[in-house]
Amino acid sequence: MASSVCVNDALTDDELRWILSRLDADKDKEVFGLVCKRWLYLQSTDRKKLAARAGPHMLGRLASRFTRIVELDLSQSVSRSFYPGVTDSDLTVIAEGFKCLRVLNLHNCKGITDTGLASIGRCLSLLQFLDVSYCRKLSDKGLSAVAEGCRDLRALHLAGCRFITDESLKSLSERCRDLEALGLQGCTNITDSGLADLVKGCRKIKALDINKCSNVGDSGVSTVAKACGSSLKTLKLLDCYKVGDESVSSLARFCKNLETLIIGGCRDISDESIVLLADSCKDSLKNLRMDWCLNVSDSSLTCVLRKCKNLEALDIGCCEEVTDSAFRELGSGDVLGLKVLKVSNCPKITVAGIGKLLENCSSLEYLDVRSLPHVTEVRCSEAGLEFPSCCKVNYSGSLTEPDVLL
Repeated sequence: MASSVCVNDALTDDELRWILSRLDADKDKEVFGLVCKRWLYLQSTDRKKLAARAGPHMLGRLASRFTRIVELDLSQSVSRSFYPGVTDSDLTVIAEGFKCLRVLNLHNCKGITDTGLASIGRCLSLLQFLDVSYCRKLSDKGLSAVAEGCRDLRALHLAGCRFITDESLKSLSERCRDLEALGLQGCTNITDSGLADLVKGCRKIKALDINKCSNVGDSGVSTVAKACGSSLKTLKLLDCYKVGDESVSSLARFCKNLETLIIGGCRDISDESIVLLADSCKDSLKNLRMDWCLNVSDSSLTCVLRKCKNLEALDIGCCEEVTDSAFRELGSGDVLGLKVLKVSNCPKITVAGIGKLLENCSSLEYLDVRSLPHVTEVRCSEAGLEFPSCCKVNYSGSLTEPDVLL
Protein backbone atom coordinates (compact mmCIF):
# COMPACT_ATOMS: atom_id res chain seq x y z
CA MET A 1 0.00 0.00 0.00
CA ALA A 2 1.41 3.39 -1.02
CA SER A 3 2.39 5.67 1.84
CA SER A 4 0.27 8.84 2.29
CA VAL A 5 1.79 12.22 1.42
CA CYS A 6 1.06 15.33 3.50
CA VAL A 7 0.12 18.32 1.36
CA ASN A 8 2.09 20.65 3.61
CA ASP A 9 5.24 18.57 3.04
CA ALA A 10 4.73 18.33 -0.71
CA LEU A 11 3.92 21.96 -1.56
CA THR A 12 6.03 25.06 -1.04
CA ASP A 13 4.64 28.41 0.15
CA ASP A 14 4.76 29.77 -3.39
CA GLU A 15 2.75 26.82 -4.70
CA LEU A 16 0.13 27.24 -1.99
CA ARG A 17 -0.07 30.96 -2.74
CA TRP A 18 -0.68 30.10 -6.40
CA ILE A 19 -3.56 27.83 -5.37
CA LEU A 20 -4.96 30.63 -3.19
CA SER A 21 -4.73 33.06 -6.12
CA ARG A 22 -6.98 30.78 -8.18
CA LEU A 23 -9.85 31.19 -5.70
CA ASP A 24 -12.17 33.96 -6.89
CA ALA A 25 -14.66 34.21 -4.02
CA ASP A 26 -13.60 35.90 -0.76
CA LYS A 27 -15.53 33.24 1.15
CA ASP A 28 -13.41 30.50 -0.44
CA LYS A 29 -10.24 32.36 0.51
CA GLU A 30 -11.43 32.59 4.12
CA VAL A 31 -12.10 28.83 4.15
CA PHE A 32 -8.58 28.27 2.79
CA GLY A 33 -7.24 29.87 5.97
CA LEU A 34 -9.17 27.47 8.21
CA VAL A 35 -7.19 24.40 7.12
CA CYS A 36 -4.23 24.93 9.45
CA LYS A 37 -2.01 27.65 10.93
CA ARG A 38 0.34 27.64 7.95
CA TRP A 39 -2.49 28.15 5.47
CA LEU A 40 -3.98 30.85 7.71
CA TYR A 41 -0.64 32.65 7.73
CA LEU A 42 -0.39 32.45 3.93
CA GLN A 43 -3.98 33.62 3.51
CA SER A 44 -3.43 36.53 5.90
CA THR A 45 -0.15 37.71 4.39
CA ASP A 46 -1.54 37.42 0.86
CA ARG A 47 -4.62 39.54 1.56
CA LYS A 48 -4.64 42.89 -0.25
CA LYS A 49 -7.86 44.59 0.94
CA LEU A 50 -9.29 45.15 4.40
CA ALA A 51 -12.34 47.00 5.75
CA ALA A 52 -12.53 47.38 9.52
CA ARG A 53 -13.65 49.44 12.51
CA ALA A 54 -11.15 49.01 15.31
CA GLY A 55 -9.18 50.84 17.98
CA PRO A 56 -5.38 51.22 18.16
CA HIS A 57 -4.75 47.83 19.80
CA MET A 58 -6.76 45.86 17.26
CA LEU A 59 -5.35 47.90 14.37
CA GLY A 60 -1.86 46.95 15.53
CA ARG A 61 -2.79 43.27 15.57
CA LEU A 62 -4.34 43.54 12.11
CA ALA A 63 -1.18 45.22 10.78
CA SER A 64 1.02 42.42 12.11
CA ARG A 65 -1.25 39.74 10.63
CA PHE A 66 -2.12 41.28 7.25
CA THR A 67 1.33 42.45 6.18
CA ARG A 68 0.60 42.97 2.48
CA ILE A 69 -2.54 45.11 2.71
CA VAL A 70 -2.60 47.75 -0.03
CA GLU A 71 -6.21 48.94 0.38
CA LEU A 72 -7.65 49.89 3.78
CA ASP A 73 -11.24 51.10 4.23
CA LEU A 74 -12.03 52.71 7.60
CA SER A 75 -14.80 54.99 6.32
CA GLN A 76 -17.89 55.79 8.37
CA SER A 77 -21.41 55.62 6.98
CA VAL A 78 -23.78 58.56 7.34
CA SER A 79 -25.90 56.50 9.75
CA ARG A 80 -22.90 56.42 12.14
CA SER A 81 -22.28 60.17 11.88
CA PHE A 82 -22.47 60.51 15.67
CA TYR A 83 -19.36 58.33 15.98
CA PRO A 84 -16.01 60.03 15.25
CA GLY A 85 -14.48 56.91 13.70
CA VAL A 86 -10.71 56.80 13.29
CA THR A 87 -8.72 59.19 15.48
CA ASP A 88 -5.21 60.64 15.24
CA SER A 89 -3.78 57.93 17.50
CA ASP A 90 -5.34 55.29 15.24
CA LEU A 91 -3.73 56.91 12.21
CA THR A 92 -0.32 56.72 13.86
CA VAL A 93 -0.76 52.95 14.24
CA ILE A 94 -2.06 52.64 10.67
CA ALA A 95 0.75 54.68 9.15
CA GLU A 96 3.46 52.79 11.03
CA GLY A 97 1.89 49.33 10.59
CA PHE A 98 0.50 49.26 7.03
CA LYS A 99 3.59 50.34 5.11
CA CYS A 100 2.38 48.96 1.76
CA LEU A 101 -0.83 51.02 1.63
CA ARG A 102 -1.81 52.46 -1.73
CA VAL A 103 -5.47 53.17 -0.94
CA LEU A 104 -6.80 54.67 2.32
CA ASN A 105 -10.45 55.58 2.81
CA LEU A 106 -11.23 57.72 5.87
CA HIS A 107 -14.50 59.19 4.57
CA ASN A 108 -16.55 60.81 7.35
CA CYS A 109 -14.01 60.09 10.12
CA LYS A 110 -14.70 63.30 12.01
CA GLY A 111 -12.10 62.76 14.74
CA ILE A 112 -9.11 63.19 12.44
CA THR A 113 -7.02 66.38 12.65
CA ASP A 114 -3.88 67.67 10.97
CA THR A 115 -1.82 65.63 13.44
CA GLY A 116 -3.19 62.42 11.99
CA LEU A 117 -2.52 63.54 8.42
CA ALA A 118 1.07 64.31 9.41
CA SER A 119 1.48 60.63 10.32
CA ILE A 120 0.21 59.63 6.88
CA GLY A 121 2.62 62.00 5.17
CA ARG A 122 5.51 60.80 7.30
CA CYS A 123 5.06 57.04 6.80
CA LEU A 124 2.94 56.20 3.75
CA SER A 125 5.09 57.28 0.83
CA LEU A 126 3.46 54.71 -1.51
CA LEU A 127 -0.07 56.09 -1.03
CA GLN A 128 -1.95 56.80 -4.26
CA PHE A 129 -5.57 57.25 -3.13
CA LEU A 130 -6.77 59.16 -0.05
CA ASP A 131 -10.37 60.00 0.88
CA VAL A 132 -10.79 62.32 3.86
CA SER A 133 -14.13 63.77 2.78
CA TYR A 134 -16.13 65.32 5.64
CA CYS A 135 -13.19 65.13 8.04
CA ARG A 136 -14.09 68.68 8.97
CA LYS A 137 -11.18 69.48 11.29
CA LEU A 138 -8.55 69.28 8.56
CA SER A 139 -6.72 72.34 7.29
CA ASP A 140 -3.94 73.30 4.88
CA LYS A 141 -1.30 72.24 7.40
CA GLY A 142 -2.37 68.60 7.30
CA LEU A 143 -2.76 68.55 3.52
CA SER A 144 0.68 70.07 3.11
CA ALA A 145 2.16 67.18 5.11
CA VAL A 146 0.37 64.64 2.91
CA ALA A 147 1.55 66.38 -0.28
CA GLU A 148 5.11 66.45 1.04
CA GLY A 149 5.24 62.76 1.95
CA CYS A 150 2.86 61.14 -0.58
CA ARG A 151 4.24 62.38 -3.86
CA ASP A 152 2.78 59.50 -5.87
CA LEU A 153 -0.77 60.56 -4.96
CA ARG A 154 -3.21 60.02 -7.86
CA ALA A 155 -6.61 60.68 -6.22
CA LEU A 156 -7.52 62.94 -3.30
CA HIS A 157 -11.04 63.56 -2.00
CA LEU A 158 -11.65 66.52 0.33
CA ALA A 159 -15.40 67.12 0.04
CA GLY A 160 -16.78 69.09 2.99
CA CYS A 161 -13.34 70.06 4.34
CA ARG A 162 -14.31 73.70 4.76
CA PHE A 163 -10.95 74.90 6.15
CA ILE A 164 -9.04 73.90 3.02
CA THR A 165 -7.87 76.92 1.01
CA ASP A 166 -5.83 77.71 -2.09
CA GLU A 167 -2.66 76.95 -0.11
CA SER A 168 -3.45 73.23 -0.28
CA LEU A 169 -3.80 73.40 -4.06
CA LYS A 170 -0.43 75.09 -4.29
CA SER A 171 1.15 72.31 -2.21
CA LEU A 172 -0.37 69.66 -4.45
CA SER A 173 0.84 71.46 -7.55
CA GLU A 174 4.41 71.57 -6.30
CA ARG A 175 4.65 67.99 -5.02
CA CYS A 176 1.93 65.72 -6.47
CA ARG A 177 2.33 66.17 -10.20
CA ASP A 178 0.73 62.83 -11.11
CA LEU A 179 -2.59 63.76 -9.49
CA GLU A 180 -5.51 62.60 -11.66
CA ALA A 181 -8.63 63.05 -9.50
CA LEU A 182 -9.41 65.81 -7.00
CA GLY A 183 -12.67 66.22 -5.07
CA LEU A 184 -13.27 69.65 -3.51
CA GLN A 185 -17.06 69.72 -3.17
CA GLY A 186 -18.15 72.36 -0.69
CA CYS A 187 -14.64 73.73 -0.11
CA THR A 188 -15.86 77.31 -0.33
CA ASN A 189 -12.44 78.89 0.32
CA ILE A 190 -11.13 77.61 -3.02
CA THR A 191 -10.85 80.40 -5.62
CA ASP A 192 -9.81 80.91 -9.23
CA SER A 193 -6.30 81.73 -8.04
CA GLY A 194 -6.02 78.35 -6.31
CA LEU A 195 -7.13 76.46 -9.43
CA ALA A 196 -4.57 78.39 -11.47
CA ASP A 197 -1.83 77.36 -9.03
CA LEU A 198 -3.05 73.74 -9.06
CA VAL A 199 -2.73 73.24 -12.80
CA LYS A 200 0.71 74.80 -12.99
CA GLY A 201 2.02 71.45 -11.77
CA CYS A 202 -0.93 69.04 -11.97
CA ARG A 203 -1.59 68.77 -15.70
CA LYS A 204 -2.83 65.16 -15.75
CA ILE A 205 -6.14 65.76 -13.99
CA LYS A 206 -8.93 63.57 -15.35
CA ALA A 207 -11.65 64.29 -12.80
CA LEU A 208 -12.24 67.54 -10.89
CA ASP A 209 -15.20 68.03 -8.54
CA ILE A 210 -15.70 71.64 -7.45
CA ASN A 211 -19.43 71.37 -6.83
CA LYS A 212 -20.67 74.14 -4.54
CA CYS A 213 -17.34 75.99 -4.60
CA SER A 214 -19.08 79.34 -4.78
CA ASN A 215 -15.91 81.41 -5.17
CA VAL A 216 -14.88 79.69 -8.41
CA GLY A 217 -15.72 81.49 -11.64
CA ASP A 218 -14.91 81.61 -15.35
CA SER A 219 -11.26 82.49 -14.88
CA GLY A 220 -10.46 79.38 -12.82
CA VAL A 221 -12.43 76.97 -14.98
CA SER A 222 -10.94 78.35 -18.18
CA THR A 223 -7.43 77.97 -16.77
CA VAL A 224 -8.11 74.33 -15.88
CA ALA A 225 -9.59 73.67 -19.32
CA LYS A 226 -6.53 75.04 -21.08
CA ALA A 227 -3.96 73.31 -18.87
CA CYS A 228 -5.66 69.89 -18.65
CA GLY A 229 -7.47 69.85 -21.97
CA SER A 230 -6.12 66.51 -23.19
CA SER A 231 -6.76 64.65 -19.92
CA LEU A 232 -9.92 66.15 -18.39
CA LYS A 233 -12.90 63.78 -18.62
CA THR A 234 -15.10 64.75 -15.66
CA LEU A 235 -15.85 68.26 -14.38
CA LYS A 236 -18.45 69.02 -11.73
CA LEU A 237 -19.55 72.63 -11.19
CA LEU A 238 -22.90 72.28 -9.43
CA ASP A 239 -24.14 75.60 -8.02
CA CYS A 240 -20.98 77.48 -8.99
CA TYR A 241 -23.10 80.54 -9.73
CA LYS A 242 -20.14 82.62 -10.98
CA VAL A 243 -19.56 80.17 -13.84
CA GLY A 244 -21.01 81.20 -17.21
CA ASP A 245 -20.62 80.87 -20.97
CA GLU A 246 -16.90 81.67 -20.90
CA SER A 247 -16.21 78.48 -18.91
CA VAL A 248 -18.25 76.21 -21.17
CA SER A 249 -16.75 77.81 -24.29
CA SER A 250 -13.26 77.11 -22.94
CA LEU A 251 -14.20 73.50 -22.28
CA ALA A 252 -15.50 73.24 -25.83
CA ARG A 253 -12.27 74.68 -27.18
CA PHE A 254 -9.73 72.66 -25.19
CA CYS A 255 -11.41 69.55 -23.70
CA LYS A 256 -12.30 67.31 -26.64
CA ASN A 257 -12.40 64.19 -24.43
CA LEU A 258 -14.90 65.47 -21.86
CA GLU A 259 -17.32 62.72 -20.79
CA THR A 260 -19.18 64.15 -17.79
CA LEU A 261 -20.12 67.79 -17.21
CA ILE A 262 -22.20 68.99 -14.25
CA ILE A 263 -23.28 72.63 -14.57
CA GLY A 264 -26.60 72.53 -12.69
CA GLY A 265 -27.41 75.83 -11.04
CA CYS A 266 -25.01 77.83 -13.23
CA ARG A 267 -27.72 80.24 -14.31
CA ASP A 268 -25.63 82.45 -16.59
CA ILE A 269 -24.94 79.62 -19.04
CA SER A 270 -26.90 79.99 -22.28
CA ASP A 271 -27.56 78.29 -25.60
CA GLU A 272 -24.51 79.87 -27.23
CA SER A 273 -21.90 77.90 -25.24
CA ILE A 274 -23.94 74.69 -25.05
CA VAL A 275 -24.07 74.55 -28.87
CA LEU A 276 -20.28 74.92 -28.98
CA LEU A 277 -19.89 72.16 -26.40
CA ALA A 278 -22.20 69.79 -28.30
CA ASP A 279 -20.23 70.29 -31.49
CA SER A 280 -16.81 69.95 -29.87
CA CYS A 281 -17.53 67.00 -27.56
CA LYS A 282 -20.01 65.16 -29.76
CA ASP A 283 -17.99 61.93 -29.72
CA SER A 284 -17.07 61.91 -26.03
CA LEU A 285 -19.91 63.43 -23.96
CA LYS A 286 -21.85 60.81 -21.98
CA ASN A 287 -23.36 62.64 -19.01
CA LEU A 288 -24.67 66.22 -18.97
CA ARG A 289 -26.46 67.88 -16.07
CA MET A 290 -27.72 71.40 -16.65
CA ASP A 291 -30.77 71.71 -14.42
CA TRP A 292 -31.62 75.28 -13.38
CA CYS A 293 -29.72 76.68 -16.37
CA LEU A 294 -32.59 79.07 -17.00
CA ASN A 295 -31.19 80.49 -20.26
CA VAL A 296 -31.00 77.11 -21.96
CA SER A 297 -33.76 76.56 -24.53
CA ASP A 298 -34.86 74.27 -27.36
CA SER A 299 -32.13 75.26 -29.83
CA SER A 300 -29.20 74.06 -27.74
CA LEU A 301 -31.05 71.01 -26.40
CA THR A 302 -31.88 69.80 -29.90
CA CYS A 303 -28.24 70.33 -30.85
CA VAL A 304 -27.08 68.20 -27.90
CA LEU A 305 -29.55 65.40 -28.69
CA ARG A 306 -28.65 65.33 -32.38
CA LYS A 307 -24.87 65.60 -32.17
CA CYS A 308 -23.91 63.79 -28.94
CA LYS A 309 -24.54 60.24 -30.08
CA ASN A 310 -22.90 58.69 -27.01
CA LEU A 311 -24.95 60.70 -24.50
CA GLU A 312 -26.39 58.37 -21.84
CA ALA A 313 -27.67 60.69 -19.11
CA LEU A 314 -29.20 64.18 -19.38
CA ASP A 315 -30.78 66.44 -16.75
CA ILE A 316 -32.62 69.58 -17.89
CA GLY A 317 -34.84 69.92 -14.82
CA CYS A 318 -36.23 73.42 -14.19
CA CYS A 319 -35.14 74.68 -17.61
CA GLU A 320 -38.39 76.54 -18.06
CA GLU A 321 -37.77 77.64 -21.67
CA VAL A 322 -37.54 74.07 -22.98
CA THR A 323 -40.63 72.95 -24.90
CA ASP A 324 -41.80 70.03 -27.02
CA SER A 325 -40.02 71.62 -29.99
CA ALA A 326 -36.70 70.31 -28.70
CA PHE A 327 -37.95 66.77 -29.34
CA ARG A 328 -40.09 67.53 -32.42
CA GLU A 329 -36.99 68.71 -34.28
CA LEU A 330 -35.51 65.22 -34.09
CA GLY A 331 -35.63 63.35 -37.39
CA SER A 332 -36.10 59.65 -38.00
CA GLY A 333 -32.33 59.23 -38.30
CA ASP A 334 -31.64 60.83 -34.91
CA VAL A 335 -31.41 57.66 -32.82
CA LEU A 336 -30.77 58.45 -29.16
CA GLY A 337 -28.83 56.24 -26.77
CA LEU A 338 -30.16 57.94 -23.64
CA LYS A 339 -30.60 55.77 -20.57
CA VAL A 340 -31.43 58.50 -18.05
CA LEU A 341 -33.48 61.64 -18.79
CA LYS A 342 -34.68 64.14 -16.19
CA VAL A 343 -37.12 66.84 -17.32
CA SER A 344 -38.83 67.62 -14.02
CA ASN A 345 -40.29 71.13 -13.57
CA CYS A 346 -40.21 71.96 -17.29
CA PRO A 347 -43.79 73.26 -17.52
CA LYS A 348 -43.88 73.64 -21.32
CA ILE A 349 -43.20 69.96 -22.03
CA THR A 350 -46.31 67.91 -22.78
CA VAL A 351 -47.26 64.31 -23.50
CA ALA A 352 -46.72 65.03 -27.22
CA GLY A 353 -43.07 65.89 -26.59
CA ILE A 354 -42.51 62.77 -24.50
CA GLY A 355 -44.14 60.71 -27.25
CA LYS A 356 -41.78 62.14 -29.87
CA LEU A 357 -38.81 61.41 -27.61
CA LEU A 358 -39.86 57.77 -27.27
CA GLU A 359 -39.96 57.41 -31.06
CA ASN A 360 -36.24 58.16 -31.17
CA CYS A 361 -35.12 56.50 -27.93
CA SER A 362 -35.66 52.82 -27.13
CA SER A 363 -32.84 52.52 -24.58
CA LEU A 364 -34.41 54.68 -21.83
CA GLU A 365 -34.13 53.16 -18.33
CA TYR A 366 -35.20 56.10 -16.14
CA LEU A 367 -37.42 59.08 -16.98
CA ASP A 368 -38.14 61.84 -14.45
CA VAL A 369 -41.31 63.78 -15.32
CA ARG A 370 -42.15 65.10 -11.86
CA SER A 371 -44.00 68.40 -11.62
CA LEU A 372 -44.90 68.53 -15.31
CA PRO A 373 -48.47 69.87 -15.29
CA HIS A 374 -49.21 68.41 -18.74
CA VAL A 375 -47.59 65.02 -18.18
CA THR A 376 -49.27 62.63 -15.77
CA GLU A 377 -49.53 58.88 -15.63
CA VAL A 378 -53.19 59.07 -16.70
CA ARG A 379 -52.47 61.33 -19.69
CA CYS A 380 -49.58 59.15 -20.84
CA SER A 381 -51.86 56.12 -20.68
CA GLU A 382 -54.64 57.89 -22.57
CA ALA A 383 -52.17 58.93 -25.28
CA GLY A 384 -51.08 55.31 -25.64
CA LEU A 385 -47.41 56.03 -24.89
CA GLU A 386 -45.30 52.88 -24.85
CA PHE A 387 -42.20 53.15 -22.67
CA PRO A 388 -39.32 50.68 -23.04
CA SER A 389 -39.94 47.58 -20.94
CA CYS A 390 -37.00 48.33 -18.62
CA CYS A 391 -37.88 52.03 -18.18
CA LYS A 392 -38.90 53.39 -14.78
CA VAL A 393 -41.02 56.54 -15.04
CA ASN A 394 -40.93 58.82 -12.03
CA TYR A 395 -44.21 60.75 -11.91
CA SER A 396 -44.32 61.65 -8.22
CA GLY A 397 -40.87 61.21 -6.65
CA SER A 398 -41.54 57.75 -5.29
CA LEU A 399 -38.69 56.12 -7.24
CA THR A 400 -35.03 56.10 -6.25
CA GLU A 401 -33.02 58.31 -8.59
CA PRO A 402 -29.89 57.00 -10.33
CA ASP A 403 -26.73 58.68 -9.05
CA VAL A 404 -25.01 59.02 -12.42
CA LEU A 405 -25.60 62.80 -12.48
CA LEU A 406 -24.74 63.62 -8.87
